[in-house]
Amino acid sequence: MTTVEQQPDHSSVVTPEPATIPGQRPPGRLRRMAGPITRAVRPFDIAVAVFFVLTAHLLYVNLWSDLAHAYLTDSGGDQNQAEWFMAVAAENVAHLHNPFFTTVQGFPDGANLMANTVMLGLTVPLTPITLAFGPTVTYALVLTWGLAGTGIAWYWVLARWAVRGRPAAAVGAALAAFAPPMISHGNAHPNFTALFMIPLIVDRALCLCRGDRVVRDGVLLGLFTAYQIFIGEEVLLIAAVGMLLFAAGYALADRGRAREAVKPLRKGLPIALAVLLSLVLGPLYFQFFGPGSYTDVPHGPVVNSPLSFLEFAGRSLAGDPSVADRFAVNRLEQNAFYGWPLAALALAIAVRMWRRPLVKALVCTTIGGAVLSMGSRIGIPGTGLVLPGPWRLILDLPLFGSVIESRFGMVCAPVLGTLVALAVDRLAASSDLRLKVCGLATVAAALLPIVPTPYPTNVRPPVPDFIARGTWRQYVDKGQTLVPVPLAHAYTTESQHWQSATHMAFTMPGGYFMAPNGPEHTGNYNPEPRPTYRLLGDVYTSGRVPEIGPLQRVEAEEDLTYWKAGVVVLAPGFNAAPLYETLKQLLGRDGTLVGGVWVWDVNYGTPAALTS
Repeated sequence: MTTVEQQPDHSSVVTPEPATIPGQRPPGRLRRMAGPITRAVRPFDIAVAVFFVLTAHLLYVNLWSDLAHAYLTDSGGDQNQAEWFMAVAAENVAHLHNPFFTTVQGFPDGANLMANTVMLGLTVPLTPITLAFGPTVTYALVLTWGLAGTGIAWYWVLARWAVRGRPAAAVGAALAAFAPPMISHGNAHPNFTALFMIPLIVDRALCLCRGDRVVRDGVLLGLFTAYQIFIGEEVLLIAAVGMLLFAAGYALADRGRAREAVKPLRKGLPIALAVLLSLVLGPLYFQFFGPGSYTDVPHGPVVNSPLSFLEFAGRSLAGDPSVADRFAVNRLEQNAFYGWPLAALALAIAVRMWRRPLVKALVCTTIGGAVLSMGSRIGIPGTGLVLPGPWRLILDLPLFGSVIESRFGMVCAPVLGTLVALAVDRLAASSDLRLKVCGLATVAAALLPIVPTPYPTNVRPPVPDFIARGTWRQYVDKGQTLVPVPLAHAYTTESQHWQSATHMAFTMPGGYFMAPNGPEHTGNYNPEPRPTYRLLGDVYTSGRVPEIGPLQRVEAEEDLTYWKAGVVVLAPGFNAAPLYETLKQLLGRDGTLVGGVWVWDVNYGTPAALTS
């Protein structure tokens, strides 16, 4: 536990709590190690942790109430994708397969799992739960406890470094963990909600700056960073930029403190880097140079409008989904939407507490993150004026070309949480009752509009009996694949659900995962589309039956041979009628209705063992 020394208002110094209590025997080594942790836990800390857990479960109450059938309404195809990643990670562990690669999807080229958001740092330890209860349970756990764990971690860091009062730390941590961008990604991006390692990395970096135990803190920083890589690399990159912005802001605001931190950083950062590289160099080499690796992911400009920071998110208490939809590419990417009351409050806090170097650094960080999230061309609302944005300076740097720039708006969440915590801490310590009541009421009024509402769900389509009961095994020989129609893609992922629900029992081509496309190996959200893959995808999205001639039939035969197809399966659903007619013309015959799906027994390819 730490205490904050009484200092002038412009600064805050954190020092360790004395190791012993006068009149008591100094603790032994084990007690010295455990003491700072055990002494830090108070009943209020437990209450805060319980509050965060209950709040997260309340948000996902509709999912938890019917795990067998509920599907998060705004998740698109990403819930099926996330569950598939969890299922394939568990199967790889259970069967001692390569955890970084699989061919059960995207056959025969396969998928580089290390280059996708498989979250091995969580999915591997949770393998027993996935195998015993299914990937939906694991998915719900990671989303729910990821949000709660992020709040608990930020609470611990704020109480340790930023404020004296723990209630203030709780308020700031709640904003950091349940901010509108976090709730948006909570629809289906567990790698962007399970951010509990980021506060711990921040804590170790601050400890390293203090220079008390440089070797220990350097080792821990390396270990924590390595673990975060196996949870989410994009999050780590965004957090690193945020930390650099904070460091630059603090160095400008307090040059003396910055100079003091240089020496321990020079010694500790190489230690951290050495530990980090020893753990991740092999997996990262496989990610960037192994089979299924790709280069940048061109996605076009996905940016935040300056106005989006003043609007309310669709899932906020004061939000209107139809309004928020106009400012974001989809409901999983509402990466701003903090609302004008909170923006006004943050501005007031910054002005009132501007003398503090910490506040100056926080303002630098939030402005930097917000401006980066607006992209390389920033339009000024109501003027028609377009200004060059700083994003253009880093766009061509390694890794940054694959990042959705609007996500840098998430940097503002913990920064705003810290600013609010500082304000609440000062108000709570005020002897002026009127100021205290009015100030805390103002904070509550600014936060109330962005309180998140529970995630809605709908009933997910059931797995067809043909798949669930294993009837497909009668049509697929060893070494052959099952070809679902439409093949899995970003816009249709039900066949991924079929796989994850059956413990990856069958192999299939296509898929919704990051894979190389074209001669430049550019990253895309699906494997290289062969002619029949593209044709059936067009039919699914358009609902129109194309003209089928000899060329299309030859391409279909070549593609089915390439995929070593044993059976083609079409389930009832969206645009099933035009898909059926297209398959009928491509394959020259009607399908057979078996187990709730139409089946074409094609038996292409030669049986051969598959590596999954």
